[in-house]
Amino acid sequence: MELKLTPNAIKVLERRYLRKDQEGKLIETPEQMFTRVASAIAIADKQYSSSDENIKALGDAFFKMMANLEFLPNSPCLMNAGKEMGQLSACFVLPIEDSMESIFESLKVTAMIHKSGGGTGFNFSRLRPKNAVVKTTGGVASGPISFMRVYDAATEAVKQGGTRRGANMGILRVDHPDILEFITCKENDGHITNFNISVAITDDFMRKLAKGQDYDLIDPRSQKAIKRINTKEVFDLIVKQAHKNGEPGIIFIDRMNEFNPTPKLGKYESTNPCGEQVLLPYESCDLGSINLDQMCRKVASRCEIDWERLKEVTGLAVHFLDNLIDVNKFPLLEIEKATKATRKIGLGVMGWASLLIRLNIPYNSEEAVALAEKVMSFILDQANKKSLELGKAKGVFPAFKGSIYDRKDQTTRMRNATLTTIAPTGTISIIAGPCSSGIEPLFALSYHRSVMDNDKLVEVEPLFEQVAHQRGFYSSQLMEKIAQSASIKDIKEIPEDVRRIFVTSHDISPEWHVRMQAAFQKYVHNATSKTINFPHEATIEEVRKSYVLAFDSNCKGITIYRDRSREEQVLNVGKPKEKQEVKGMHEIKKEIAPRPRPEVIIGTTTKVSTGCGNLYVTINIDEDVCG
Repeated sequence: MELKLTPNAIKVLERRYLRKDQEGKLIETPEQMFTRVASAIAIADKQYSSSDENIKALGDAFFKMMANLEFLPNSPCLMNAGKEMGQLSACFVLPIEDSMESIFESLKVTAMIHKSGGGTGFNFSRLRPKNAVVKTTGGVASGPISFMRVYDAATEAVKQGGTRRGANMGILRVDHPDILEFITCKENDGHITNFNISVAITDDFMRKLAKGQDYDLIDPRSQKAIKRINTKEVFDLIVKQAHKNGEPGIIFIDRMNEFNPTPKLGKYESTNPCGEQVLLPYESCDLGSINLDQMCRKVASRCEIDWERLKEVTGLAVHFLDNLIDVNKFPLLEIEKATKATRKIGLGVMGWASLLIRLNIPYNSEEAVALAEKVMSFILDQANKKSLELGKAKGVFPAFKGSIYDRKDQTTRMRNATLTTIAPTGTISIIAGPCSSGIEPLFALSYHRSVMDNDKLVEVEPLFEQVAHQRGFYSSQLMEKIAQSASIKDIKEIPEDVRRIFVTSHDISPEWHVRMQAAFQKYVHNATSKTINFPHEATIEEVRKSYVLAFDSNCKGITIYRDRSREEQVLNVGKPKEKQEVKGMHEIKKEIAPRPRPEVIIGTTTKVSTGCGNLYVTINIDEDVCG
């Protein structure tokens, strides 16, 4: 079949996903890649006595789903399935106990995971605080942040299998004695750059915060209170730092544990690097995303959601991700045991903003929020049905007994302990493109996306260009004007109804960002990756309100970013340095220039790129954490 891949998608695939020989020459086409992956995942059914004919049919269905860009698994699966390395998961959480042996054993495993293409999450809360006495040596402890720096340096040294740099999540409980140092540990943009950091906030802290009360800092070894501190002072510092440079984020740790399906196995302590996949120690998870932009059909002159195809793709995707666990080559025996005990998968979506545009629905509207709930509840319902079907055919996950599904009525004999996760989908949304990332709104209508090895991919919003031609307001002068702004809301040459639909990130108030995240979270077993964008002039108080709103809206965490609050930031908008010949978007789409290597967070951008008289937003994407 003929694959409908954009030039940018082909560029990314050739750079990092397709097989190469020892001289670095390509020996695989995109079609062959999808065949390789589909075959490698389908063969898992052989373990359950499926016939060769059924396995081939399943492989063909997997291939069609990926080749049609309806669903894509996380990057390690596309890169490694059917190859010798065979490590297919994106997300890992490793334990760190209060001993040198544990600290450096986990560091060794981290290097192995990063080499194979995964991202890692840690909770440093078990480590004794800085300056605590170490009885065995008579010295004093250096504290959690010092060991974060060790992990950061090791991550910098390991390039994942020669393809991707490692990514980490560092978490500290809000009641740890070193919490204030942790909150400010990334105050300098150049410090601990291979980590995202989040504070694990408890429900007790939030209740006390509402009353302005003090709370206890707890020694992690003795579990005794060693100091009282005011909740408002700590929360104010978190908000101040987030306003300053976007970190730390927050995870609501008690809420995450409230939805822990296997509480007898232990408590959740950490997440993957972008915060959407919460896991028990040594667990890993494979992620995959349905491309909602492909889940619509034309009816007369309008588009509507193709619910039947969405149902089919959801079922296939669950089968795919469950099979992935069986064929995965895990980097450590403990990880294999923990992962297979719960068989957690993380099915999510991408292309949400693109779908809304096709449906003529503004992102920041009640209709969009209501549709988000309808779509995600439908996906979860279909995923549940498929997991039940697989549970009957292949057996429940081994840790089923004592789990939340362990009931006498036998109606919840699930194959998988969790089913849904919303990931950022950084690189796979390029492959599936043109497609918006995760559940994020559009950032701009014309920009450069910087990914991998100093290449820049020119990205435009083709739906806008199409509407501009259809409605008769397209001109090269207008395209230049659009490219010099992050928003079209005040460009009067564009019809008002078009401006209303093509809203960009900074047109949308933080409240709508949070509400959209909360709408999806209602039907997500794990968590939801979403950036709450703020304009540069946003106040600290506005950031505070969003953090509280996220808690009140039952989100499991929140990450905010204020425009231009970092010297190197995810997205930039500004005027071009030099004016050159103006080209239309259809011409710009053909241009591809070198792009820089990715950083660790969802992405970091070093400068504004210009070309063709247009401004482009430069976006760095880290494949490790974006699926």
